Amino acid sequence: MFNVFKKEIEFAGKKLTLETGKIARQADSCVMVTLGGTQVLCAVTASKSVREGQDFFPLTVHYQEKAYAAGKIPGGFFKREARPSEKETLTARLIDRPIRPLFPKGFLNEVLVMCTVVAHDMENDPDMVAMIGVSAALTMSGIPFMGPIGAARVGYKDGEYLLNPTLQEMEGSELDLVAAGTKEGVLMVESEASELSEEIMLGAVMHAWNGFQPVIDAIIELAEMGAKEMWDMPEADPKVEKLEKDLKAKYEKDVAKAYSNTDKMERYAAKDAVKAEAVEAFLSDDITKEMIGGAFKQLEADVVRGSIIKTGNRIDGRDTKTVRQIVAEVGILPRAHGSALFTRGETQALVVTTLGTGQDEQIIDALEGESRSRFLLHYNFPPYSVGEAGRVGPPGRREIGHGKLAWRALNPLLPAAEDFPYTMRNVSEITESNGSSSMASVCGSSLAMMDAGVPLKRPVAGIAMGLIKEDKDFAVLSDILGDEDHLGDMDFKVAGTSDGITSLQMDIKITSINEDIMKIALEQAKDGRIFILEEMNKAIAEARGETSSHAPQIVSMKVPVDKIRDVIGTGGKVIRGITEETGAKVDIDDDGSIKVSAVNQESIDQAVKIIQGITEEPEVGKVYDGKVVKCVDFGAFVNFMGAKDGLVHISELADERVANTTDIINEGDTVKVLCIGMDDRGKVKLSMKRVDQETGEPREAKKREKKEDAA
Repeated sequence: MFNVFKKEIEFAGKKLTLETGKIARQADSCVMVTLGGTQVLCAVTASKSVREGQDFFPLTVHYQEKAYAAGKIPGGFFKREARPSEKETLTARLIDRPIRPLFPKGFLNEVLVMCTVVAHDMENDPDMVAMIGVSAALTMSGIPFMGPIGAARVGYKDGEYLLNPTLQEMEGSELDLVAAGTKEGVLMVESEASELSEEIMLGAVMHAWNGFQPVIDAIIELAEMGAKEMWDMPEADPKVEKLEKDLKAKYEKDVAKAYSNTDKMERYAAKDAVKAEAVEAFLSDDITKEMIGGAFKQLEADVVRGSIIKTGNRIDGRDTKTVRQIVAEVGILPRAHGSALFTRGETQALVVTTLGTGQDEQIIDALEGESRSRFLLHYNFPPYSVGEAGRVGPPGRREIGHGKLAWRALNPLLPAAEDFPYTMRNVSEITESNGSSSMASVCGSSLAMMDAGVPLKRPVAGIAMGLIKEDKDFAVLSDILGDEDHLGDMDFKVAGTSDGITSLQMDIKITSINEDIMKIALEQAKDGRIFILEEMNKAIAEARGETSSHAPQIVSMKVPVDKIRDVIGTGGKVIRGITEETGAKVDIDDDGSIKVSAVNQESIDQAVKIIQGITEEPEVGKVYDGKVVKCVDFGAFVNFMGAKDGLVHISELADERVANTTDIINEGDTVKVLCIGMDDRGKVKLSMKRVDQETGEPREAKKREKKEDAA
C-alpha cells in the first residue's frame, strides 16, 4: 500500500531520518524529518498552471508548532492553535529566504510549503529541522527547484564552535547562528552574537556550511531512490526576448538619465515617466502591460548593475564604500521616557523607549515552556514612509522580522535585571525609507535607550551591505539604497558595537556566494559601522545618569522566603491593599526579591515601609511610630511597623498612675512606642512612658546623656 523511501545519516552526533511515501500522498511531496526526538512534517504543493496575467512568483511558507508535539493542550478559551506566534512567523521567514532564490526565473506557478511540528524532544529546535525537511520535499516533488539546500545551527562556547547544539548546550553560548546553503556556497544566515569578531562570525558561517554538506548528500540520495519526474519548464517566449532588446535599444539612455537623479522621489517620477512612454509605445494585442513591465524591470537592472560594475559609481553618486549623511538626535519627545530621530540619507526612524515594571514583561507560551521577556522591540512601516497611500493593518511578517533583527542586535548589550530592574519597550516608527530601515531601527533604538537612561554596555549601530555580481566581476556596496537592494544580489545586514558583531543577517538572490565575498563584506561593514557609531556619539555617547521624571521609579529589596506569603496575604489581600493605599506597584518573585515601583518616590517609600513592617521582626530597645487601634481597661493596642500589633499596658502609658487608658490616649492617636520584649505567648510588649514623645528618643538614653554631661 505504501511506497516508502527512507534515508538515515549521522548528523552532528545525532540520527537524522528523512522518510517519504507514507503520509500526505496527495501532496506533490511530503517528508517526515526526524532529528533526535524532534519530528517535523513538511508538505509541498504547487499549482499545475499559472494564473492569467500573473507576473510574480507566489511562494507561501507556513510553519506551525502543534501543542500536542510537547504533550500540551493550548491555552485560551478555544483550546486550539490560532494565529501564528512570533517564533512561527520568524521560522516561516527563515525557511522562505534560502529556498526562494532557487526557483528558476520564469517559474510562476503558485507553491505552498507547510511545515508542522508533530513532536518536540525539548532538546533539538525544530526550526532547522523544518528547513531540511522542506529542502527534501521540494527535491522529491518534481517542482523546478535548483536545490537541495542544507541547514545547520552553530553555537560558540569556550572558544569552540558547536554544530547543532541542543537547547541545553546553547545555554551560555556566545552565538546563536543558523545558516543554509547549497553545495556551492551560503544562501542565508540569521544570528545573534555577544560582540564577536568578524573572523569568528565568518568561521561560524563556514563551520555551518561544512557541517550541513552530509545533509545535502543524503537528500540527493533520497531523491535518487524515488523523486518524481521534473516538471517541464515553459520555454522562453521569443516575443519577450525581442521586447527586451527593443526596449533596451530605445530607452536605455532615458532610464540611465532617470537614475542619475540622486533624490529618490524625483528618480521615481522620472523612471515612471519613461515606463509610461514605453507602455504606450509597445502595448499591442501580442504584447501585454505585464510583459512590458517585466522587460522594463530587466532594463533597470542592466542599467544600475552595469554602471556599478563598470564605473564603481552608484545611483546617488557615492562610491561603493561611502555611507550616506547621518543626523542623530535624542530627546525630541519630551513626555517620552527616551526618544531619538535617526536619519541616514532618505531613511529615517523615530524610535521611542518606554520603561515599565515587572508586570509589563511579555509572557511567552512556547512548546519549550513558559518564559518572560523584559525587552521588547516593535517595528512599524507605514505606507507614507515610501510616499504611498496603502492599506494599514496589523504587523505582517516583514514588520515582525525586522523588529526581531533589531532586537537581536541590542539584546546582548542590555544591563542585567539586578542592575536595571525595568521592562524596556522600543517602538521604531519608520517615517522615511530608502534602504535598510531595520538597521536605522538598531541605531535609533540604541540612541533612544541611552536617552532613557538604560545603561547599555556600549552603543550599537547597524549597516546593510549589498552585492552586484556579473560572472566573475562583483562589487560589494556599503549602506545600500532601496533600488540597490531590489535590483542587487545580496542583502547583508551587520549590527554591533565598536568591540564586535551582535547580529548578522544575510539573504542571497543568486544561487550562493563564497567565503571571499563574505569576508570582503564583513570588513567593509566594520568600517561603515565604526563611522556610524562616531556620528551617533555626537548626539549621545553613553546612557544618561538617571531615568526620566515621567518614568516609573523602581526600588529593589529582598525578604526572607518564609515571609512571602505574609506580603501577599490570603488571596492577594495584603499586596492589593499596599497598592491601593500607596499607589505603587509591587512585584514579588519566588526567591523573595521584591520590586516596588511608582512615578513618585513618596509612594515607593510608603510601600517599602509597609513591606518592611510586615517582614521585619520587632527589635527590643527600638522606638517605632505607632497608631492606637483599640483601647481597653488594661491598656492600648498599638499598630506599628505597618502590620504589627503590640500592647502598651496601662502601667506603661505614663510615669504617674493612670486610672483610665482613655485619660492618656484614644483610638486613632499617633504615638511613639518602645519595644520592651515579648510575653509568654510571643506577643509584643510596648511602652510609651519610656519614650520622649517629642524627640522619639528612649528616656533611659536621655538620662544617661545628662549624667555624662554633668560629669
